[in-house]
Amino acid sequence: MCKLIVITGPTASGKTHKAVALAKAVDGEIISADSRQIYRGMDIGTGKDIDEYDSVPYHLIDICPAGYKYNLYEYLRDFSKAEAGVRARGRLPILCGGTGLYVESVLKGISLPEVPENRALRKSLEGKTLEELTTILEKMKTLHNTTDVDTTKRAIRAIEIQSYYAEHPELERHTVPKPVEDAVVVGVSIDREARRRRITERLHSRLEGGMVEEVRRLLESGISSDDLVYYGLEYKYVTNYVIGKMSYDEMVSLLEIAIHQFAKRQMTWFRGMERRGIKIDWIPYDVSDDDFVEKVLKLMRQ
Repeated sequence: MCKLIVITGPTASGKTHKAVALAKAVDGEIISADSRQIYRGMDIGTGKDIDEYDSVPYHLIDICPAGYKYNLYEYLRDFSKAEAGVRARGRLPILCGGTGLYVESVLKGISLPEVPENRALRKSLEGKTLEELTTILEKMKTLHNTTDVDTTKRAIRAIEIQSYYAEHPELERHTVPKPVEDAVVVGVSIDREARRRRITERLHSRLEGGMVEEVRRLLESGISSDDLVYYGLEYKYVTNYVIGKMSYDEMVSLLEIAIHQFAKRQMTWFRGMERRGIKIDWIPYDVSDDDFVEKVLKLMRQ
């Protein structure tokens, strides 16, 4: 019997809508796998669309204040709690989102111990460039993605974690991955032209719906511009517009390009997941909700 359903795919593919239709059919609850929808107050830019969930319970949305730096350890901890709660209620957990790192880590059963802050190590790394920190980290582990070295803060934290592992080899037996068995992984596929069209339409809809005002409110609430830029995409470009670093037209143009590039990177990650042994069953974005649900039910019965 299927223990977990995953609905993933690139941005603007309509994942949430399909996941909600499925959840209603199988008495499920949705656990988000979106790295930015966890933040309160970041609604329009992350496309939460809470109304879309209707009566379906959802989890791991609005769980942290904007400005906080959430990480993979915290996500896996919070996912585990949410999933246990869904199962305890006798319902089926549906993991839905496009953050490939979160989805793959859950499916592979990655276990990460809590690593305390090492102030002495952090002080010794102060002043080093991102390139220097990346070189240090590359000597400690194989970098499968760039999330560890997006910023100097992340790189220092990654070095801190690897150093802790090296100092505590006994942790190795506690961090052996336990892949999820009996999971059905569904990808919502969308052709390039349709994806580009939907991204463009959605961007303009969000701008008209108050995305600039949302960023202004976040800045006025005391969140620094650097913290908002850290979240990338909409928050990076709109913040730079609001603080006067670029014109409105430049912001829209560069943001649209960045979102298209982001969608391509998502697809690259999903293809990598398939190469790394995770089977993804792709279903077209434009099938009806009933057909989508029937296709997933068939996969669950296999």
